[in-house]
Amino acid sequence: MARAIVVVASLIFLVIALGILLVVLDANPQNGVVQLVTGAARFLVGPFDGLFTFRDARLATAVNWGIAGLVWLIAGALVAGLLRRIGGRGRKRRRAKG
Repeated sequence: MARAIVVVASLIFLVIALGILLVVLDANPQNGVVQLVTGAARFLVGPFDGLFTFRDARLATAVNWGIAGLVWLIAGALVAGLLRRIGGRGRKRRRAKG
C-alpha cells in the first residue's frame, strides 16, 4: 500500500511538472494534449495556484505549481512512511502470536 501511494504521488508530480514545462515553453493552448495536461495539473495544484504573484505569469505558474508538486511528493512520502511503520508493527504482533 505504501508503495502505491509513492507511485501515485510521483505520477501527480510528473503531471504537474509536465504542466509547468508546457506553460513555461508557451505550448499551444488550443492543442488537446496541452489542454488535457495543463487542466489536470491546474486541478492537482488546487490552492497553490496563485499563491505567489509575479509580473511574469509563466514564472508565477512555475513557482506555484512547483511548490504544489513538492508538497505532493512530501505528503506521499510521509503517508507511505507512516503506513510502513504501522504495517511493520502489525507484522511483528502477528508473528509473536503465531
